[in-house]
Amino acid sequence: MRLNVVLVEPEIPQNTGNIARTCAAIGAKLHLVYPLGFSISEKAVKRAGLDYWDKLDIEEHSSLQTFLTKYPPETNNMFFATTKGKHIYCDPDYGKMEEVFVLFGKETKGLPEDLLLKYINNTIRIPMRKTLRSLNLANSVCVVVYDILRQCNFDNLQEISDYFD
Repeated sequence: MRLNVVLVEPEIPQNTGNIARTCAAIGAKLHLVYPLGFSISEKAVKRAGLDYWDKLDIEEHSSLQTFLTKYPPETNNMFFATTKGKHIYCDPDYGKMEEVFVLFGKETKGLPEDLLLKYINNTIRIPMRKTLRSLNLANSVCVVVYDILRQCNFDNLQEISDYFD
C-alpha cells in the first residue's frame, strides 16, 4: 500500500521536520501544500528531520486547489483529519486500499471548513477529551499513519529487532 501524508499550509517548522522524519522512516510520501509558514530550508526543519531529508519522498504543491486537481478526492482514497471528523481514524479499512492520502491542516486552523463539509464522510478524528482543542500535529500524524500501517501488517517495515541477537 502506498501511503501519502499531506500537510496543508503547515506553520511550524519543527512539526514539519518531525513529520518528514516519520515519513522517511515508514516510506510514506510527504506532500507539502503551500503557502508554508516557514522556508523549507530553515534550520529548524532540517534539525527536526535530522539526516532523513535525503531518504524522503516529497512533493510540493503551490496550493490546495493544485493538489486537489492533481489528486481528486473522488478518484483517490482520501481522508481528512480534523477534530470535527465523522469517523474515528481507525474505522476505515485501509488494508484493502492500494493507496491512501491523509490530509492534515495547519496547526492554528486545521483544514478549510468547506473542504470538510464537501467530504464529510471521509473525515477522521482522534478521540480525546472534549475540553481540549487538539493534539500536536506531528503526534496526530504518527497516531493515524501507524494505525494505517498496523492494518496493513506493517508491510515492508522491520517488525523484529535483531539488536539483541
